[in-house]
Amino acid sequence: MGSMTKEVLTEAAPEAVWDAIRDVGALHTRLVPGFVVNTELIPGGRRVTFSSGRTVEEPILSCSDSLRRLVWTVRAENFPFSHYNASVQVHARAAGGTRVEWTADFLPDSAAAILDGLMTAGATAMTRALQALPARGAVSGD
Repeated sequence: MGSMTKEVLTEAAPEAVWDAIRDVGALHTRLVPGFVVNTELIPGGRRVTFSSGRTVEEPILSCSDSLRRLVWTVRAENFPFSHYNASVQVHARAAGGTRVEWTADFLPDSAAAILDGLMTAGATAMTRALQALPARGAVSGD
């Protein structure tokens, strides 16, 4: 099984970043606008429409406020992966701001090039959106 991680660094406060991430129905307005163009809440998760026009269902597997971690999987026809699950986790940075770690596990391994392009585009959109959130000073720990 392949695994890939993208990291997003921002001066935004961890609380503000987590608030945007845990708002699972607002990907298209709060977290990755432009990369995602519509999000609809459905029982157990969300239906996501990407800028490419592809629509997938993303069941939410876990949402932990104490860990600031969201985990989901994907159900879709004609999806280039036979398996996909992902998590995002918010970490306060000692120097101030936030580090977001987005990790995906997928099959087949040969789909890594496709996923890298998708996650890079998503991380770029996330970086732009998070830059607009309020900042907070340095904290202890990372």
